[in-house]
Amino acid sequence: MPTRLKVIGLTILAVFICYIDRVNISITIIPMAQEMGWDYERTGLILTSFYFGYIFTQILGGSLSDKFGAKLVLGYGLIIWSIFTILTPLATYAGFYILVLARIGMGLGEGITFPGWHSLYARWVPLNERARAVAVTNSGIPIGTAFALIVTPIIVIKLGWEWSFYIFGAVGFVWYFFWNRMVSSTPRDHPDISEEELKFIESNAPTSETSDRPPWKRLISNTPLWAIGVAHLCSNYSLFVFLSWLPLFISEGLGVDFKSVGLVAMLPHVSSLIFMNVGGYFGDFLLRKGLKLITVRKLCNTIGFGGAGVCLLFIPSFETVSVVIAIMCLGNAFSGMAAGGFIVNHADIGPKYTGTLMGMTNMLGAIPGIVGVYLTGLILNATGSWDAVFYVTAGVTFFGGLFYLLFASAEKQFD
Repeated sequence: MPTRLKVIGLTILAVFICYIDRVNISITIIPMAQEMGWDYERTGLILTSFYFGYIFTQILGGSLSDKFGAKLVLGYGLIIWSIFTILTPLATYAGFYILVLARIGMGLGEGITFPGWHSLYARWVPLNERARAVAVTNSGIPIGTAFALIVTPIIVIKLGWEWSFYIFGAVGFVWYFFWNRMVSSTPRDHPDISEEELKFIESNAPTSETSDRPPWKRLISNTPLWAIGVAHLCSNYSLFVFLSWLPLFISEGLGVDFKSVGLVAMLPHVSSLIFMNVGGYFGDFLLRKGLKLITVRKLCNTIGFGGAGVCLLFIPSFETVSVVIAIMCLGNAFSGMAAGGFIVNHADIGPKYTGTLMGMTNMLGAIPGIVGVYLTGLILNATGSWDAVFYVTAGVTFFGGLFYLLFASAEKQFD
């Protein structure tokens, strides 16, 4: 097996663990809110608090990964968030604001995840494998989400909601044992890589260098980078709102029994898993057929954002559980096609600074976790209806797709 596939495999597991630890509270919040007497606004504040920590370590995680190596940065980050996951029940019983602080601490650890592994891949993954590698790694998002949605209700019913945090948090320590032994930040540092694979990667990967001090003024004023950032923010708006609120929508908005909530909520994420990888292969296929890189990026992105936005607009017109979930699955299928779009564009425009660029756009992408998740609670408190939630999310999605279409580039912007 090529060494880079082992690195990708352990990175997929890191993203999987990231999401089981992040998503389980979207299920446990139902019995937690009932036990603690929280309304929608307080529930929204707890779900939002994670992102107050998540937003602050994005750029730091990316720049440290580019400079010192993603192996250490991602490894330590995962241990930090695993500790806060395990401490969540204790924080809950210690008081509302102690729980908020624990969720912020967990967000600080998880904030380095995506900048870290994008920095790693800029040095490990050849250009013509990149969309597929990024897509399959992002598959850890729907796999982890689906796993948490299915397994968490079982743990809650059998053992109590506290045990979902204890069990999921412990998984991170097992992962770290293998990560520390089997991964290096660059191919040249890996003790077991073959000379043939090393030459292939260093000849075809976006970069083999560590970065010097990033050109911050040029980064901040660069329009193509803003195109990626806006697309990232708008894509994450729907992702984070529904990661946090979908189980409650299915339980209260559609009237599904608690023991079946996780199974129903899992289905749109299964759709994401399938079509995210289809989108990655589609993007690489178009490149092999000779299409210009910028054409591939914009085409994949426009299909993803446009199709998802239309599906979001249709959801409030239906009330049947099967129809609503089918439309959500279709919307996620369209979203998956963007795997060849904005999400792999960082290494096109600044390969040496990929982790830093990912940190910058993912910091923008964390804003919906604060604004969108909390705003959803306020909308529900004010209207008692989910319709406005879907319309707002659709509008944000359309805007992100249009902005990227107008201003994105695939030309190298930073040496």
